[in-house]
Amino acid sequence: SSQAESIALMTLNLGIDPLLSGRDNAIFGGMLLGFGRSAVEEQLDNIKEFSGLSEKFEQPMKSYSSGMAARLKFSVALNLSPEVMLLDEALAVGDRAFRSKAYDAMTSKIDSDQTVILVSHSENEIAKLCDRVVLLEEGKVLAQGLTEDMLTQYSGLLGGDPG
Repeated sequence: SSQAESIALMTLNLGIDPLLSGRDNAIFGGMLLGFGRSAVEEQLDNIKEFSGLSEKFEQPMKSYSSGMAARLKFSVALNLSPEVMLLDEALAVGDRAFRSKAYDAMTSKIDSDQTVILVSHSENEIAKLCDRVVLLEEGKVLAQGLTEDMLTQYSGLLGGDPG
């Protein structure tokens, strides 16, 4: 499989056309991630179900709240089961019920040995989901290591402790 078929990237605006329906954006987004149209279409019912959009799935995305759009994009990435999933603050969207469902789904992906790379400022989220952490500042790696050690270092950076 090609690299495009093995990586899904969750960003806030990937492949979104506000004039298209959620269904069409799911197809378009999946294809931009490198999946064939038929592979995406096979997952549409699962994408719709997980997103919780019901009838809104068939409506133009310009009518969606930002949380609804994020739920759709998360559902596309989750249901296409890429080998590597890159998530950018993805679990911070939607209502409490969706965040809980997304957290459970991510835990399941991680437990299945799927590689998940999570970009987050949430120390709580990182502590719960990650086993290794890379600290970045202005695009440069400051440190990397076990989650507990890196969270301690991150807290020190935030506190402005001169050492």
